[in-house]
Amino acid sequence: MSDVTLFETKDGSSSLLHTELNETYHSTHGALQESIYVFIERGFAEVLNQGKKQISILEIGFGTGLNALLTLLEAQRNQVNVSYETLEAYPLPPEIVTKLNYTQLLAANEGPTVFPLFESLHSASWNEPNHIQPNFTLLKRNEDLLQATFEKEKFDLVYYDAFAPDKQPHLWEFPILEKVVSALKPGGVFVTYSAKGQLRRDLISLGLTVKKLPGPPGKREMIQAIK
Repeated sequence: MSDVTLFETKDGSSSLLHTELNETYHSTHGALQESIYVFIERGFAEVLNQGKKQISILEIGFGTGLNALLTLLEAQRNQVNVSYETLEAYPLPPEIVTKLNYTQLLAANEGPTVFPLFESLHSASWNEPNHIQPNFTLLKRNEDLLQATFEKEKFDLVYYDAFAPDKQPHLWEFPILEKVVSALKPGGVFVTYSAKGQLRRDLISLGLTVKKLPGPPGKREMIQAIK
């Protein structure tokens, strides 16, 4: 993929710049800390607090695989079973993935097993379930969100990690959000780094209870919504 370039964010973790869109895959203030704060602490932990031991997750935008890796580590730590379904229209080539430094940064706390785990997420075959660990099943769908369909009320949690609304507005339009929200179970959680007013209004009109929470470093607010 010639339209992405690697750079280091302010917390020392890698991210990518999509040169055609002039958009980064993560916050320039810190890829790792953003993913932990938005998707793990405000998403996965919220579902754990509901007492669930079987958690079904939909991620919009597999990207670098960072959210999937962090979720896998949390699933192991909390001894819960996770079914993780993720969409990615433009998978990263291996030569880019091998340059990402998440495993090096996480290994100090997680141990050396983080290296093969991250590799297994990226080497897993597309469009079919992969049993990454006994308690973690991964389904990577090489598919555009605009064409994708989902089973209704299937997911406990949605990580909405598409490119920003001002870069790819079609991924944030009401019919797309409606499709994703319909795939959430009652009580399901929707989290995203965005805090756009129109997004908030659309989620409310779809019946979600929406909270504007303090954002990760470098961002004032984010959205967490519960169906």
